[in-house]
Formats: sequence, structure tokens, C-alpha cells
Amino acid sequence: MSPLIRSASEGDVEAIRALLEQERLPASDLGASRPQFLVACAAADIVGAGALEQYGETALLRSLVVAPSWRGRGLGHSLVKSLERQARLAGVRELVLLTQTAQALFARLDYRVIARGEAPAAVQTSSEFRTLCPASAVCMAKALR
Repeated sequence: MSPLIRSASEGDVEAIRALLEQERLPASDLGASRPQFLVACAAADIVGAGALEQYGETALLRSLVVAPSWRGRGLGHSLVKSLERQARLAGVRELVLLTQTAQALFARLDYRVIARGEAPAAVQTSSEFRTLCPASAVCMAKALR
């Protein structure tokens, strides 16, 4: 059975944080940046998550994570597609992200590599860009139609 993807609630924050920390993804700014998370739930367990931080017509896609036992089943793909739908509904025209491990996944979903400095200025002010993701992270973007 496929996990249910839904908007995260306040009660999900600690499970999301634990999943991110388990996979060594940034979680220290979640309280301050307040990204909008979607979670993938299998029974009572959160087995995946991803978030958007909106900056006008651009949003930072961040914190995409899938529990190791759920990898290879298309859950990452489903989460990204759900985040894209959510972004479109919010009036977002472009998604930008930084990744160290999922470049191939995002390339398959039509994200293109861009220079970090090409990201919109507002996105570059995010904690993710300024301090959390190392300079070695690949910057990618996708225009939403």
C-alpha cells in the first residue's frame, strides 16, 4: 500500500526533525524558517517529507527525505510532484533547490542545474542558502507551468 501524502501538522514536527537528522539533512532552522511540509504516512509512521519556503513567485524546495526502508518505491517522486502541485496552487512560478545527494532524481523530474548565484535574490537570503547547505551543494531549478 502506498503511503498517504498530506500536509504536516504541528504534531508531526518532531518526527520530521528526527527523519531529517537521521539522514543528516538541515533541521536547525525549522522553527525560524517555518517551511510548509508535506509528509508521507504509512500507518502511523512518517516515512517521508518535503517542504516549500515561498518567496513571492519563487519557492525553495527543501528537506526532501525518504526513510531508508521506503527508498526505491517512487515515494520521493510522489512527494516532489505533490510539492509542485502545492506550489502551483500558491502562485509559485519557479522552484529552486540545493542538493548533495538527489541530483539524479531531480534531473529526471525536469529540474536543471543552475549556478547558485542565478537563484532569485530572495531565495538566496534563506538559511538554506546562506548557512545550512555547503557550497558544494548543486543548485537546481524548474519553471512551473
